[in-house]
Amino acid sequence: MSFFDWLGLALFFLCWLGYGPLLSVLARRSGSLNEDMLTVRHAWMTAMTRREVRLLDSQLLGHSINSGSFFASSNLLLIAGVASVLFGGDQALQGFSAVGAEDVPLPLLEAKLGLVLLCLARGLLDFIWSIRQMNYALAMIGAAPEITTEADRDAFGQATADVLNPALGAFSQGVRGYYFALAAAAWLFGPLWLCAGVVSAFALLVWRQSGSPAARAIRTARRLIESDRSSAS
Repeated sequence: MSFFDWLGLALFFLCWLGYGPLLSVLARRSGSLNEDMLTVRHAWMTAMTRREVRLLDSQLLGHSINSGSFFASSNLLLIAGVASVLFGGDQALQGFSAVGAEDVPLPLLEAKLGLVLLCLARGLLDFIWSIRQMNYALAMIGAAPEITTEADRDAFGQATADVLNPALGAFSQGVRGYYFALAAAAWLFGPLWLCAGVVSAFALLVWRQSGSPAARAIRTARRLIESDRSSAS
């Protein structure tokens, strides 16, 4: 591996592993989409405890479970495709030169594909854990008792949100794996492509969390929810 390969690989892991801590810093300073959604989901689960019929809540969560299952299935197919090339012998690996990939020694090519496989495998585990937790939250919605006191409603809503928020957080991590898998795939064309792919994926993710129209709208919704809570108390 050349110096630029090592540099690109270091940048990749720095951005991949450092994205979460950076997002926490952004959330403390100006807010982030994921952080704002914690409040929105808590408000949703608290409102759920006040409804006599919770069919709508279960249908909405069921849609999220279907989305997670779709992404998990797609991820598994991609893992199978990359693994078949990686472990398919020299002939399968040598075919990359025909599509413009960088001509590198076979062990380095295997390392590049291994990085893509690592991102996809991590994403698959996130999707699986997300689906399991969403099923737990769905069971809690179905088991929600008829609660009369406001304190108990808030407590049950908080407990359900404490299951749902990590579930959808894991879903977001799984989707994030696709971004970094694409950046890792850019390494096939050279280390500079890897650096460009990592920086582009990282910048796009940060923008979508803090500056996108969806992030701004959800931030406004969070403020309204918090303002309503303050006036109610």
